[in-house]
Amino acid sequence: MSDKRFLIFDLGASSGRSIVASVSDDRFTMVETYRFDNGPVLAIDTLYWDALRLFSEVKQGLLASLGRFGSVESLAIDTWGCDFALLDSHGRLIGNPVTYRDVKRHERGAELHKIMPEEELFSLAGAPLDRIMSIYQLFSFQYDGATEYERASHFLMIPDLLNYMLTGEMANEFTNATMSLLVNQQNRTWESRIIDRFGFDRSWFGELLEAGTTLGSVEPRVSADLGIEPVRVVLPATHDTASAVAGIPVSGQITPGSWAFISMGTWCICGAETSAPVISEATRLAGFGNEGGAEGKNLLVRNLVGLWIIQECRARWQKDMHREISWSEIVDAATKASPFRSYIDVDDPRFSMAQSDMAAVVQDFCRETRQSVPESIGEIARCVYESLAMKFRGTLLSLEELTGVPIEVLHLVGGGIQNKLLCEWAANAAGIPVIAGPTETTSVGNLIFQMKNAGVVSSVAEGRDMCRRSFELDHYEPAGSDRWRAEFVRYRDVVRMKDG
Repeated sequence: MSDKRFLIFDLGASSGRSIVASVSDDRFTMVETYRFDNGPVLAIDTLYWDALRLFSEVKQGLLASLGRFGSVESLAIDTWGCDFALLDSHGRLIGNPVTYRDVKRHERGAELHKIMPEEELFSLAGAPLDRIMSIYQLFSFQYDGATEYERASHFLMIPDLLNYMLTGEMANEFTNATMSLLVNQQNRTWESRIIDRFGFDRSWFGELLEAGTTLGSVEPRVSADLGIEPVRVVLPATHDTASAVAGIPVSGQITPGSWAFISMGTWCICGAETSAPVISEATRLAGFGNEGGAEGKNLLVRNLVGLWIIQECRARWQKDMHREISWSEIVDAATKASPFRSYIDVDDPRFSMAQSDMAAVVQDFCRETRQSVPESIGEIARCVYESLAMKFRGTLLSLEELTGVPIEVLHLVGGGIQNKLLCEWAANAAGIPVIAGPTETTSVGNLIFQMKNAGVVSSVAEGRDMCRRSFELDHYEPAGSDRWRAEFVRYRDVVRMKDG
């Protein structure tokens, strides 16, 4: 077949980019055309996303991509989950969206659960009850009588908002909507019993659309502003995790359910693809939940604070030392540090929050749990990386208990796989083979739904086959697993000591 080109927008909590994928025969190539920084903006006492700047960056990415390649079949946007915007009755944005790390969202959880206990909320929504989920922020707006809440007429997740700004079409895509804790995942619709209990207005929430749907085209005013011809806009799995899982190059020879994944980034999302939501008290107590997948699939996941911890440590080290500190320098220092000296529990709430000195927070945890306190960059980094690997092991063991299926292969995806040391330690800790790659898995998933929409592939499975042919993957075999299993016992004792 002749080459077809598709434009991918992948926005994360720390950066965003545009990519043009060229598809020919049975494989594809990807070229990054534009990249920009993203991050929360602290104003007065609230952490916001700068939505208008993000839209401006999307437009710049569109211009850069068309300027380089001339034309594309379609474009699609995926972003991080949980965050949303409220619009008024005229379709105008009411203030910037508040980020999932804002303190008030986390502080109001106890008040929210006086209205609907955790057990009931989980039984209806089935998603992880992490305080980052949209319902906690929406409740916080309601609790404060915020202007955003009082004037709201439309509820759009972040990719929904960007799509609306591009096309003028309002729509809610299913996978990201499940991050709101307002969706019944068994019937893939908004859950009216939750919405009504809190007194939210049902009319705010539009029809839930599935990945692969054509939303529309870049609207005439935007096209004229940019001096371009209209481009078709397709809905991928707009939640980046769902796109990442769709893009995993899983072999068709692997028994369904016998592989697991960890999407390694600011957050590490560990889970498995299942045929239906797994909603039980055991699921909730294990810290797992269900997130929407595409093509009718479900993602049974646990959201872990991930590379955010070491990213924040690095930011502080650079500030204190007045110089750039490369990731290779940090990984090299971790490699040289003594192994298994101390651990942190990444589930401890302090590690999910913005901290002025995350390295000191790591040290405080170790001091409180009567462990050796790491001092150098290498010791602190090794503590963080080994703790993540141990958390991966514990999470995979819980996943096996919930599904009843032994995990034979672990797929690592996302930008974090560039840290080969952490990939190696993940294999050692889990005691199973690890396949890492590609780093662009989220973009691959985004592409697969555009290709499916265009008739290039017929299914996600066919797209995954194409992914395997298009990238070189890294394979890690477990080593020293006996030592890691023994250390895991001590790691769990540390976690229990803090919990107790």
